Amino acid sequence: MKKIFFVFAAFIAAGIIAVSCNGSGSASNETTTSATDSATHAHQYRCPMNCEKGKTYDKEGKCPVCGMKLEHFDGTDNGFTYKMEYASTPAQLEAGKEGTLLFTPTIVGKEAEAVPLDVQHEKKIHLIVVSNDLSYFEHIHPDYQADGSYKISVLPTAKAYTNGPGKNETRFNYGGDYTLFADYLPSGGSHQVEKVTVNVKGTAKPTITYTTDKLTGKSDNFTVMLNATGGKLITGAQMHISGMLMKDGKEIDVNSLENYLGAKAHMVVVSLNDKEYLHVHPDVSGGKFDLHTTFKKPGIYRGWIQFKSSGKVHTVDFTMNVNEGTADEVKKTTEGHDSKEADHKDH
Repeated sequence: MKKIFFVFAAFIAAGIIAVSCNGSGSASNETTTSATDSATHAHQYRCPMNCEKGKTYDKEGKCPVCGMKLEHFDGTDNGFTYKMEYASTPAQLEAGKEGTLLFTPTIVGKEAEAVPLDVQHEKKIHLIVVSNDLSYFEHIHPDYQADGSYKISVLPTAKAYTNGPGKNETRFNYGGDYTLFADYLPSGGSHQVEKVTVNVKGTAKPTITYTTDKLTGKSDNFTVMLNATGGKLITGAQMHISGMLMKDGKEIDVNSLENYLGAKAHMVVVSLNDKEYLHVHPDVSGGKFDLHTTFKKPGIYRGWIQFKSSGKVHTVDFTMNVNEGTADEVKKTTEGHDSKEADHKDH
């Protein structure tokens, strides 16, 4: 995808200007810093998901958008602009009928060149499919083809998934507009999130309207409860969100889960109004999910946490009503977050 696959994508980016950490000379004491020393100490760090579109930091820490640990960045991106070309067979997909989705990464101005992709979280492309009202969600992975494209098979309604859901197949049981997010990393380039709108012909499912928070969700006998610092989701401050996992009504340690795509959990967040996307990577702290993100705009967001237990991938959905943060709320939330971070480091 253009940035990266709760994704909390462009709708929740927080800007910080990178500054150099090398010293500067002073005329009063005649001290100087050599070019070699300056180059040695002027380290820069950037989110591996490139959430803030190339912004860098002068010290280590966590991305304020997705919560991932910042990585050392030496400024060697190839500078290319990428585009994910999309095609389907048939050109007009129909609900309940079979088809094919093809995604081909290209370089703008060099479309004939092949674009190798790096593996991230065990896959080369993470494809997120959501319905227009965000009531439907699927996380799948296209298969590489000899011509450089990546394929998803669209199954007819009556046909079962070959190897279960969440692999290289999907289906559209209802008509309407869907948004597909292709999350990928070109070799030598920056992380990308490509947004594709797909129209499916046929009877649409009745629209579901989301207006209020739903911070508790279930999948089979698992329950996940989210709790934000200050008890309210607001813009303008980095939110710290704790996620408690319960099984059969009793809290369990998140560490007991199996790894899913190289992590204990993945979370995707999409805004309802403009369909902006973020792939968030929860840490684990005190046996709970530990999420950090910053909301840029107020509004309704939908989120999905996915985790694996006993060989099955569970998906738990949430609704987040994010309010415009007042100066006092931002201050209290920031202070509370800093306090929790300090306590975490002390232990």
